[in-house]
Amino acid sequence: MDRVLVSELGGYIGKEVLLKGWVHQVRPLSKFAFLILRDRTGLIQGIIFDEVLRQNLPERETVVALHGRVKEEKQAPRGYEVEVLGIETISRPVLALPFEVNRSLEKLNLKIDMILDHRAFSLRNPELGNVFRIQAEITRTYADYMRSQGFLEIHTSKIVGTGTEGGTNLFQIQYFEQSAYLAQSPQFYKQMLVGAGYERVFEVGFVYRAEDHATSRHINEYLSLDFEMGFIENEQDVIRVEVGFIRKLFENLKLNCAEELKFYKKELPEIGEIPQFPLAEARDILKKEFGKQLGDEDDLDPEGERLLCEYAKKTHNSEFAFVTMYPTSVRPFYAMPDKDNPKLTRSFDLLYKGLEVTTGGQRIHDPAMLEASIRSRGMNPTSFESYLEIFRLGMPPHGGLAIGTERLTQQILDLDNVRQASFFPRDRYRTTP
Repeated sequence: MDRVLVSELGGYIGKEVLLKGWVHQVRPLSKFAFLILRDRTGLIQGIIFDEVLRQNLPERETVVALHGRVKEEKQAPRGYEVEVLGIETISRPVLALPFEVNRSLEKLNLKIDMILDHRAFSLRNPELGNVFRIQAEITRTYADYMRSQGFLEIHTSKIVGTGTEGGTNLFQIQYFEQSAYLAQSPQFYKQMLVGAGYERVFEVGFVYRAEDHATSRHINEYLSLDFEMGFIENEQDVIRVEVGFIRKLFENLKLNCAEELKFYKKELPEIGEIPQFPLAEARDILKKEFGKQLGDEDDLDPEGERLLCEYAKKTHNSEFAFVTMYPTSVRPFYAMPDKDNPKLTRSFDLLYKGLEVTTGGQRIHDPAMLEASIRSRGMNPTSFESYLEIFRLGMPPHGGLAIGTERLTQQILDLDNVRQASFFPRDRYRTTP
């Protein structure tokens, strides 16, 4: 008999089936017993009347094969259940369970380190594991949407000779007889490939930031959704592509992850016009509406991001907000200065429910301007020769962005910690499992 998945059982009412999975829960009663089976598609309630089977119930998390008959049962969670006729043990735990994965996180009250120390086991908990079904839809939609907009998928090296932002926050590695670094971003490569003639490119890949943070919003290895596009007028062309992706993403999540969203009790809004606030205006709003003073900083702090999103929700009914026109001093050397005020750049961040999830903008395409910008940061253009060559051979106006996949996942599901949105997170103190 071929295996049937839990999600397929609705088409087998009245028929005998073979199920395989993990024992999620067992509950013996006086005249029968319940056994909840879990496979990759969900949970199903099994009921056991046979006395021999009831006296030999498998323990939780045992891998089993169940032979049974599917029957309608209105009181069962799915409206049907499986009358278990036989149980074969495939593999049983030989260690004590680190914690009970069949209980809610609220009841378990686990510290994040406990979850991560037993990461593979913890993902058996639907509340922890379903996060990545949502995340898989994010990355799938992103790739499909970018292709629909004429972007070519690329895969760039994660071992680089210099940093994209002047050599800061880099992980140095020994590369044979020389030093190299883990890539902070595919920024240089995606720009170079725009200039190579592909015009529009995108990538889904890990990047590495040696930032000495230990917060609920930072990890040092994260999955970045990057794109770069040529022949733009300004950063608004980049913003329009991102807004189109966000709208398509929420549409697809509602369609393809309805059960997961219901599980997390999340209702995604329709994405209308996303407001844009130049940084100077955002600072004025924070001062006027919330009495928040930011001092001399040229950016928003976490509280400022949260409050600005509150304002966007109140005034524009949007959980998203773009912050634009960042000063040159806080943006990388390749950020395009505004022609009317060169102290500002045609760059932006996208905030979502109080957290930055995107950084992007228009890039400098003129080689002389780019070299001057490099020098203005105290760096030598000769260190960037392989990057600069394509600019000297003709580069169109271009721009792009990077989206942090884990942060986007975190905000969609309102997770307490971005580490919950990484299979095996790497932070300041964790390199295992």
